[in-house]
Order: sequence, then structure tokens, then C-alpha cells
Amino acid sequence: MFEKILLPVDGSSVSLNAAKYAIMLAQAHGSFIYVLNVLESRPTSGVTMNILKKEGEEALEKVAQLFKKMETKPLKKEYMIKEGLASEEILNMARTGVDLIVIGGSGKHRLERFLLGSVAEKVVRDAKCPVLTVH
Repeated sequence: MFEKILLPVDGSSVSLNAAKYAIMLAQAHGSFIYVLNVLESRPTSGVTMNILKKEGEEALEKVAQLFKKMETKPLKKEYMIKEGLASEEILNMARTGVDLIVIGGSGKHRLERFLLGSVAEKVVRDAKCPVLTVH
């Protein structure tokens, strides 16, 4: 049913909860999982790209450790880091033939969510495939 699952992660506990669901679904359906971290730098944030890249790598490592704990059989997966607006990069990746997006309902940047709207909300609204949001 779900051949390709997209799992956007930011290292937050909510994104790790989403990863648990993605892993369970992938095991049940024999799915391929794309694990995506998006480096999103805003001119006013004062955060350098090197710091964001390190955080992105740490987020992917947390998910890799979760895979090791949960896999009952080896799953096919690919880890990716992209630069850009998170919602746009997630939706761009989804357009490549993803069957399901599993995403945390709110991640690391709660203030930005309040000011700009959540990434998950934008993905749910604009994705052409099913989206499972996890809290």
C-alpha cells in the first residue's frame, strides 16, 4: 500500500515519535523510507549554516539509532539533508512519487510556528498524498 514513505525530521521528540510510526508502517508494508532533514536558515535567525548542518546530522543520527532499536528486519532507507524552506522541500520530495508523509505535528521551532504557521500544517494542506501527523 505504501511503497515509499517520506519522514521529515528535525531531531525533536515529536519527530522521533513520527519516526516510530514510519518504521512500524514500513515494516508492515515493506516500504522504502526517505528520512529528510531540511536546513532552514532565515536572515534574522543569526544561526550559521554550519550549526544547522550539525543539528541536521544529529537529527538523522537519532533516527538511525531508532531504526536499529526497532527494525525486526532490515528496511530500505535513504537519509537526506536539503537546504530551503522546510515545507517546500518536503512537498518537492513528496512530488517525486511518495505514497505517504509521516510528520511530527510540531517540532523544534514553536515560536516560528506561532508567527508563521507550522510546517506540518502547510504540508497537510498542500500535499497530494496522504499525510500522517504524529504528536
